[in-house]
Amino acid sequence: MEFEYLKNKRILLVDDEREILKMLTSILEEEGFCNIATAGTVKEALEEVKRSTPEIAVLDVMLPDGDGFSLMERLKQEEEYPILFLTARGEDEDRLKGFGLGADDYIVKPFLPKELVFRMTAILRRSYKDENPLVKLCGSEIDFDCAEVIKEGKRIALTAKEYEILTVLYRNAGRIVTIDALCEAAWGENPFGYENSLMAHIRRIREKIEINPSRPVSLITVKGLGYKLMTRRQ
Repeated sequence: MEFEYLKNKRILLVDDEREILKMLTSILEEEGFCNIATAGTVKEALEEVKRSTPEIAVLDVMLPDGDGFSLMERLKQEEEYPILFLTARGEDEDRLKGFGLGADDYIVKPFLPKELVFRMTAILRRSYKDENPLVKLCGSEIDFDCAEVIKEGKRIALTAKEYEILTVLYRNAGRIVTIDALCEAAWGENPFGYENSLMAHIRRIREKIEINPSRPVSLITVKGLGYKLMTRRQ
């Protein structure tokens, strides 16, 4: 699971061009990032932060009701988290101002999508290194560091197979993981014939993570295809 926990970090994208926001969201979602919020103005960004504190923010400099530099200063007054500027303003003066105010990186438009992903991932790795994920579900949490589920104030141990199955599901949170992929993760390179065992493990996992295992909302069956794990923003 090395660095996979970074994909669940809450990202705030701020840009006054809605098409840019859609493109950035699409780029990051294709790379597995799943907690993305967007804003087109300083006001919208501050409102979004009140709802949920981001763990990294990507800011444009030019905004209709202010600028990214002053927005960063306001964000950092509330809580410290990494800031990356993504803007058309590439003058040395602007770069120096951004870094001088404490920005972690500064990318000038136009940009390569892979460059954005690589540089954002590098910032996240520096900022949240050696962190193990505490994954929030509906009514429970998975503590991958301790291989336990936290539900109703109690800690419930995961078996090795349950842990392996949940690891693959979490790496692909919100997306379908096939039965074959889950069997291979739990039983190795020759996963055939383990479908019934997988179903039994899925049932026991649901008993641990779901409030009502007979009506699962976190570990969903996608009939004929596989399963997907639905996480919640923390």
